[in-house]
Amino acid sequence: MNKLEVTREVSTRIPTDYGDFQLCFYSNTQDSKEHLALFMGDLSQHQSVLARVHSECFTGDVLGSRRCDCGEQLDCSMKMISEIGIGVIVYLRQEGRGIGLLEKLRAYNLQDKGLDTVDANLELGHEADARDYSLAAHIFRDLGVSSVDLITNNPGKINALEDLGIVVSKRVSLDIAANSDNVSYLETKAQRMNHILKIKTLKK
Repeated sequence: MNKLEVTREVSTRIPTDYGDFQLCFYSNTQDSKEHLALFMGDLSQHQSVLARVHSECFTGDVLGSRRCDCGEQLDCSMKMISEIGIGVIVYLRQEGRGIGLLEKLRAYNLQDKGLDTVDANLELGHEADARDYSLAAHIFRDLGVSSVDLITNNPGKINALEDLGIVVSKRVSLDIAANSDNVSYLETKAQRMNHILKIKTLKK
């Protein structure tokens, strides 16, 4: 197997509702997908940089789907970074916990028949969570980031990054209010995937 190589191809300014970010495009030898880093401030001059590793969720990030909390997590992470003026979001193109958009939609249909997110993935022949964070570790190192305050509710993500040589100084929680369409999704993450969640009062 070839050694993983990650290359920063281009970086550009992206003005957003939360201020100006830099968006970096990365290519790599592991897959044919375009991974991204969205950051603010001079990352290489700081320790324990506020950071999130966010896995692509077209339905949540783009369409605002109520079936998950992904879009809200991304939005909240950008807001948190903008409030202190420095931080980074590594955006990995691993849709549906790594199974891809087509299989995620098939999993949605199984969930509508009563399976939870874990069992739906397993029924389709996938792992409950097939994500790989090695690309994120390479992108952090390219940006000069060796230690992070990681925005996540997932202890597994912390363990994976630390195994890859990224120091996680502390965990920063994301508390997103549940709605009637995603409350069972959040409960499954807490009960079956060991995510640290305080499921807040349902919103309409």
